[in-house]
Amino acid sequence: MAELSKVAVITGAAGDIGWEICTRLLDVGYHVAAADVNEDALEQRISTAKNGQVLKLVMDITDITSVEAGFAQALEKFGRIDLLVNNAGGISSATLAKTSEADWLGDIDLNLNGPWRCINAVRQPMIDQGGGTIINIASVNGIGVFGHPGYSSAKAGLIHLTRFMAVEFGKHDIRSLAICPGSVRTQAWKERAETNPEILQQVVDWYPSRDICNPQDIAAMVAAMAQPEMRMANGSIITMDGGLTAGTDRLASQFAGEAV
Repeated sequence: MAELSKVAVITGAAGDIGWEICTRLLDVGYHVAAADVNEDALEQRISTAKNGQVLKLVMDITDITSVEAGFAQALEKFGRIDLLVNNAGGISSATLAKTSEADWLGDIDLNLNGPWRCINAVRQPMIDQGGGTIINIASVNGIGVFGHPGYSSAKAGLIHLTRFMAVEFGKHDIRSLAICPGSVRTQAWKERAETNPEILQQVVDWYPSRDICNPQDIAAMVAAMAQPEMRMANGSIITMDGGLTAGTDRLASQFAGEAV
């Protein structure tokens, strides 16, 4: 069992955002344990890796046995885990009226309980090795109301969990942060555009910056916040939303009575 200098575990690694995070961390010298429940998609992603060492972890974050086995495998391979990125997530019903109990419980389990399971799996190893960093990929949905109530409530919980971690784990030199993206250009948006070609532009128009994130933007922020120079960033909630949660100039113009 060889110990390596920097090791990261990324959940939801087969998705657009997850794989960009993996790629960026590989580029800056991390060894990566790429975790996803979809083995075929994960295999395909890993086959494109050009730098560093990648461990495939077929892991279901809604299953505690799977989570414990996955992190044990990463620790056996690399000897340590310096960075955990809780990226895996997903949405179901768009409105409260259409949210069934199964939808609600599923959203909470995947988007809040799943990260909690992963955090529990790395907590003691990080304490034993003298520290680490945990970055939760939350969402602006955890800050404001933008649809998908189960997902949004889970992300709000994930933001508060990040603060709990900062308070309780800080003395062990474990930093905890949450990144809250707005809309991100992923395959999901491309699929929606197939039925409504104007959907993306309609969404972009609500953002003060008149642009939305690419997966690479999220990956760049993860890599930046994981750096030792960011040592005082603990419990930080970082929005990456082009100003959406600051307000909208369209609405401000209506209130002001003139264009702002």
